Amino acid sequence: MSQTYSATETYSVADVEVVMRRVTADLVMIASSSGAVTEDKARDWGHDIEALAKNGYLRMVDLTLMSNGIEQKATRFEVNTEAGDFTMSRPGGVLWPKVPNPDLRIVLYYTAAYDAAAKEKMGSKLRIGWVPTSADTSHATLTSSASRDYVSNGYGMQRRDFS
Repeated sequence: MSQTYSATETYSVADVEVVMRRVTADLVMIASSSGAVTEDKARDWGHDIEALAKNGYLRMVDLTLMSNGIEQKATRFEVNTEAGDFTMSRPGGVLWPKVPNPDLRIVLYYTAAYDAAAKEKMGSKLRIGWVPTSADTSHATLTSSASRDYVSNGYGMQRRDFS
C-alpha cells in the first residue's frame, strides 16, 4: 500500500516580507512615539520577527508599553497562514504616549516547529538574544480595541490593540 501527500502554500517568502514591512513600521512608530526604545532596536525586533516568520517558527508577537511596571498600551500580532480573505490595512494608529519610566516588553510566541534544532539553525540569523519569560500577556487591565490586518496572498498578521 502506498500513500501520497501534497500540500500547497498560498503564499511565498516575498509575501511574508510584504507583511513584515508593515509590522516593522508599526514597531518603529511605537518606539519613536513612546520613546521607550530606539528605532534601531525596533528594527532589530522586526528583523528577527521576519526571520522567524519566513521559517515558519513565529505564531504571535506581543508588545506592551509599561510605566513603572504597569501596563499602559499593548498590541498583539497573530500569524494567519490562511489570510486570503483579509483586506490589507496600512500600518499606523500606534502613536503611543510618552509615559514616566517607559519600558517596552516584547514577547514572541513560537510554533511547535521551533525545537532545539530550529533554535540552533536560527541562532546566527537573529540579532537579539531572546530568552524565555513568564510575563503575563493577557492584558487583563486593558481593553481590546480596533484591529488591523496585514496580508499578502495567504499570509497575514492580525493586529489587535489594547489600551
